[in-house]
Amino acid sequence: MRAIDDTEVRSSPDEATAPRGRATLAGVPTIPLPRESARATARSAPAAKCASAVPAAASTGVAHLLRGPVRPARVLLTGPAAVYVQVAGERGGDVVGVLTSDAARLPLGCVLFRPSNGRPLVGLPPGAPAEVGGGRIVIGELAVSAAAWWNPRPRLPGGRPALLPEGVRQLRNTLYGEGMPHSAFTLPGLPTGPGGPLAALRGAVRRADLEAALRTATRLIGLGPGLTPAGDDVMAGTIAGLVLLGHPAAERFAAGVCSLAAGRTTELSRALLAHAAAGRVSGEYAAVLRGLVGERPLAPAIERLLATGSTSGRAMALGLSTAIDLVDRTAHER
Repeated sequence: MRAIDDTEVRSSPDEATAPRGRATLAGVPTIPLPRESARATARSAPAAKCASAVPAAASTGVAHLLRGPVRPARVLLTGPAAVYVQVAGERGGDVVGVLTSDAARLPLGCVLFRPSNGRPLVGLPPGAPAEVGGGRIVIGELAVSAAAWWNPRPRLPGGRPALLPEGVRQLRNTLYGEGMPHSAFTLPGLPTGPGGPLAALRGAVRRADLEAALRTATRLIGLGPGLTPAGDDVMAGTIAGLVLLGHPAAERFAAGVCSLAAGRTTELSRALLAHAAAGRVSGEYAAVLRGLVGERPLAPAIERLLATGSTSGRAMALGLSTAIDLVDRTAHER
C-alpha cells in the first residue's frame, strides 16, 4: 500500500458521506454524495454497479468530476496497473484514471490502496461504457470512491522558489550523463541531429526565447509512440516547470501548447497537458521538485521519475530541466 504523503488529506469512506463527520468538523474536504446524483445512479446503474465501492486516494484535480452529477464516460485503455476513461464534455471531455499503488501517480488519477496483480483492472475493451460522478467511478463491475484526497500541485516555498544549485547539477548529470553534452541526449521516437526538435528546443533555451520554444512545440506535440508521446511529455514537463517555478510568461506559454494539442495527440496526453498548465503533476515529478528545493531526498526521486514508463519519465525530466534553464536565463536578462 502506498503511504499517504503530506499533500493528501485523509478521510474515511464513512466521513466522505456523513453530513457532519469528523472530517467535516475538522475542515477536511470530502466528497458528499448529492441526493439527486445518488438517485440517478441507482436508477441508471445495473445491480452489479451498485455494489460497495473500492476505496481510493483521489487527486483533487478530478474532484469536480467526482463531486458532480453522474455523467457517461467511455473506456480509453485498461491494463493491470491502470484504466482510463474519458468523460463526455463540451470541449472533448476530461480523462480520469483508476491506478494501482505501483503505477505512476498521475494528476488525473484515483489511486487504489493495492498494487497491480498482473491482471487487467477490468475486462473491458476501449469504447466500453462507464460512469463518473455522484461520488464514484463505475467501470463495468469495478466501482471506486474517494476515501482520501491528494493534491497534485506541489506546494513550493515562495512565488519563485529558489532551487539548490547542486540539486540542479545532479538532475542534469543524471539525465544527460555526467560530462556528456546535452546535444547527445535522445528520446526514442524523436528525430535527432541538429535539425531535430530537441536541438531546436535547446537553441530556444540558450536564447531564452519563449516564442521559439513555442514554435518547437508545434513539432513536438503528438510526436512519438504511445498514449503519451514523448514530445508531449517534454512539453508537459516544460509547462509544469514554468508554472510552478513562477516564469512570468508561463500561463501564455501553457495556453499556446494546450491549444496545439487539440486533435494532434491522444486524449490522455491532451488531458495531462491541461493538468500541467495548472501546475498539477505526477507524484514522481513533484518529488523531484521538492528535492530541488531541499524538502526531500533528491537522488531517489530522480531515479523514480526516470524509471516512469518507457520514455515518459525521461521526457518529463527533460521538460523540467528546460523550464529551469528558461527561468534562469529570463531572470538574468532582466
